[in-house]
Amino acid sequence: MATLLGDHLEDQFEDLLGLWADLECALSMLLRRPLQVQEFASKVQQLDLWLQNLVVHDIDAALYLMFQLASTSTVGYSASHALVCATLCHILAHELHLMPAERDSLVRAALTMNIAMTQLQDELAHQRVRPSSAQQEAIRTHPRESQALLMRLFIKDELWLDVVGQHHRQFSERVPLASLSPADRLTRILGTIDRYAAMISPRKSRAGRSAIDSVRAIVGQANQLHDEVGYTLVRAVGLCPPGTFVRLDNGDTAVVLRRSDTANHPLVASVIDAKGVQRHEPRLHQTWLCKPQVQSALARSAVRVDLNHRTMVRVGLYAARNSQEYMRNLITVPGALH
Repeated sequence: MATLLGDHLEDQFEDLLGLWADLECALSMLLRRPLQVQEFASKVQQLDLWLQNLVVHDIDAALYLMFQLASTSTVGYSASHALVCATLCHILAHELHLMPAERDSLVRAALTMNIAMTQLQDELAHQRVRPSSAQQEAIRTHPRESQALLMRLFIKDELWLDVVGQHHRQFSERVPLASLSPADRLTRILGTIDRYAAMISPRKSRAGRSAIDSVRAIVGQANQLHDEVGYTLVRAVGLCPPGTFVRLDNGDTAVVLRRSDTANHPLVASVIDAKGVQRHEPRLHQTWLCKPQVQSALARSAVRVDLNHRTMVRVGLYAARNSQEYMRNLITVPGALH
């Protein structure tokens, strides 16, 4: 029975990895050639439902795969960035108790906010020099251009359109979300998520920031979390979300597998020892219980390691279920990290 259960979950997570990559690919095709897509609004809705199904399956697995695949995306920065933003917006919509209609408009705006500059966005991710004057102008005008393109694609949801059209607008973080109009409330949520996702992602012109540095750049130090959206983001996904890398206080480099009840004490798997040697078998640490603990967050560009994502996700799930026997079986097989 145990073997059958293990095989079932192995297939399940292999499917989850493939489905997440397929979703990213489908979104890329939609964003690259929107005018060639029939029933565009319906297609976006289908991608949204696909995303919801993947997240509800296992939110920690979804976060792990999202952050890991985004850093190694083969379909382009535009699609991976949109998918990260949409996933985080979906999670925050639940945490902030948004109405279903607001949640739908927010997530679909996240998927399509940069649709008028898809090609440029992919080019900029590989560009080593500062944007030219023409590129800067395209960046400045793309919210309204994206809104106009969505109208050409027969998007009728006014809230979706409004949020896309003003998603770079700045708001005071001290104004309660509940006091804002629906359009302004969703714009502030999406704007925060957009900046966070952009900071954490690497470019040719710069390395991505660590998760903690990205949060601090948006909302300030831990004792100054005045921003309601930023605070909710940290509470929902942690200071170091699943799929990001950390340095432990024993010198090891680890990947975060799952969140815990406290934002800065996740379940991690050590994958590189203090001497810089990649471990053949991941070593699990429940940082909320004992040493070692997280010393600092690491940008993805600072870590050179190849992971078997299916194995890491399964290890995280089994650890969460306190199945030590299963974990030993999982991580002692040859090539567990590869």
